[in-house]
Amino acid sequence: MHRLRFDRDVDWNKFTQFRQSHAAHNRCRFECRNSAVLVPAYGKYNTFKGSTVAKKRKRQYWLFKSEPNAYSIDDLVKDQSTHWDGVRNYQVRNMLRDDIQSGDRVFFYHSNAKPMAVVGTAKVIAPGYPDHTAFDPKDKHYDPKSDPDKPTWFMVDVEIIQKFEMPVTRDDLKVDEVASCMAVMQKGSRLSITPVNEEEWKAIHKLAGAKDPR
Repeated sequence: MHRLRFDRDVDWNKFTQFRQSHAAHNRCRFECRNSAVLVPAYGKYNTFKGSTVAKKRKRQYWLFKSEPNAYSIDDLVKDQSTHWDGVRNYQVRNMLRDDIQSGDRVFFYHSNAKPMAVVGTAKVIAPGYPDHTAFDPKDKHYDPKSDPDKPTWFMVDVEIIQKFEMPVTRDDLKVDEVASCMAVMQKGSRLSITPVNEEEWKAIHKLAGAKDPR
């Protein structure tokens, strides 16, 4: 176990860099305001709130929505990796905190766009850990009720796999026998992250004319 103490004003970038540099260890501990919070990390188990998730669990698939004027697939191609911050929905928070794990695969979906489309893929490179934007009064996602000692909101880190040469639009999804049944296509679906099954993962790659480099 590793221990890192921050000053009263937490340098969350420093924390993120520390966490990533110790990715091979089961977990890391950071201390803020003289109290410790266990953070899920790479390794044999995810240990947040007493949960245990085996490292060798079957790979899962997800669809992450992002408005392209906020963060697009081109931004991820440029950055190569990023933390997926700003989620303020409890159901999606639970996925980020408890379910989405390192090695999982992600469809990058442009929402609130013309056209709305699956535009590429990414992989999860760090499982859920506290979303530092919730603690920053200058950030648009600041939540004054979120306490670093008992964090409410979580994020994961993702890395680009590929940008599709041919985006798979929502209209394309509607007419495909498999893709039309995806969670993102269901009436009233507003969640920014939804699960995807393996059959749907393959179907969208086929629609995109893209290879799945798994």
